Amino acid sequence: MSFPRRFPANHALVLLTTVIWTAGCATHPPATQATLPATQPSPRRLFIHSLVDKPDAWFTTAEGRRIVDNILSWQNADGGWWKNYDPRNSRGPLRPDPRSAPGDKDSVWHRVSTFDNDATHSEMRVLARAYRVTGKEACRQAFERGLAYIFEAQYPNGGWPQRFPLQDNYGRRITFNDDAMTGVMALLKDIADAKPDFAFVPDEQRRQAKQAFDRGVEVILKCQINFNGKLTVWCQQHDEVTFAPAGGRAYELPSLCGGESADIVLLLMSIEHPDARIRRSIEAAVAWYESAKITGKRWTMVDVPTAPRGRDRVLVDDPTAPPIWARFYDLKTGQPFFCSRDGIPRSSVDQISYERRMGYGWYGQWGRQVEKAYPAWKARLAQSSTRPGASR
Repeated sequence: MSFPRRFPANHALVLLTTVIWTAGCATHPPATQATLPATQPSPRRLFIHSLVDKPDAWFTTAEGRRIVDNILSWQNADGGWWKNYDPRNSRGPLRPDPRSAPGDKDSVWHRVSTFDNDATHSEMRVLARAYRVTGKEACRQAFERGLAYIFEAQYPNGGWPQRFPLQDNYGRRITFNDDAMTGVMALLKDIADAKPDFAFVPDEQRRQAKQAFDRGVEVILKCQINFNGKLTVWCQQHDEVTFAPAGGRAYELPSLCGGESADIVLLLMSIEHPDARIRRSIEAAVAWYESAKITGKRWTMVDVPTAPRGRDRVLVDDPTAPPIWARFYDLKTGQPFFCSRDGIPRSSVDQISYERRMGYGWYGQWGRQVEKAYPAWKARLAQSSTRPGASR
């Protein structure tokens, strides 16, 4: 069973995550957009993960070759990639990060390698496909540098930070936010399983990928939150030493996270021979999603002429609406909470600022992916229960 997050088996989750990410970045456009005239609409950026599903023939087209070359140009010297660039453009001269302190000449926004927003592991998937299809040696070499970067970035305890080299901020936490760690682990699993796009990877690196994946599973099990004596789900970030839930940005407080936890569960379900601990972890998370679902409500956009953008996001009663889940649940009460940039948790989404209400995915259907996958996972376990095999 392959992890389905951003790949052909699960386009719905791709779309959902892309929508949430786009909304979350609405107030932080890339530096290149800031220079556009006010009357000119900002061009829609091409997301790297959308290229993973391209057919083989696309990589032989002029467009495909040009975009692959551009992706190669954006690889950092340490082997990773930054997140906020458009692969339709090649990398130009380094530009100062507008968020850096005055006089900080060493701070450049696209020099920092990261796993955030699908960065690095998505580029590696595209380059692996490009190498399989075209045989372009530069793609293989860039992939190998990226794989070495992933191995180096992993903590000895098995976790991955959001950014590497480590910085003195929340980017050093073990990061599930925006599926950073699960995206890396899904790539490593496909490498270890010798999926066709990765047939060129040497056996030694394949074994190393398997070992790195297994260490990642161990830290996932250690990070799962025990709430009132029961295992539940995960936080977006966890302390890299204690594994305790940790905060991210000002409005991302330690919590039970209904968003990113779904992909953690799907990743664990992709393990062919899960041991008792993994099965227990999955069962507990599935039970939590069942207990935390919100029914009879719809998170929707409505026209509000007096609102700054003429629209607002609201939670409305709708008995026909499919179940939804909140992004964050309080670690003491287990109830949903919401937060503006002041870092103060509030019990209702209409109590936070308009900017954050419009600019973040506070509700979503993340648990539906878990609910859909669970019966098939149980059936597969039942079929293989009498077969000998490794734990994973």
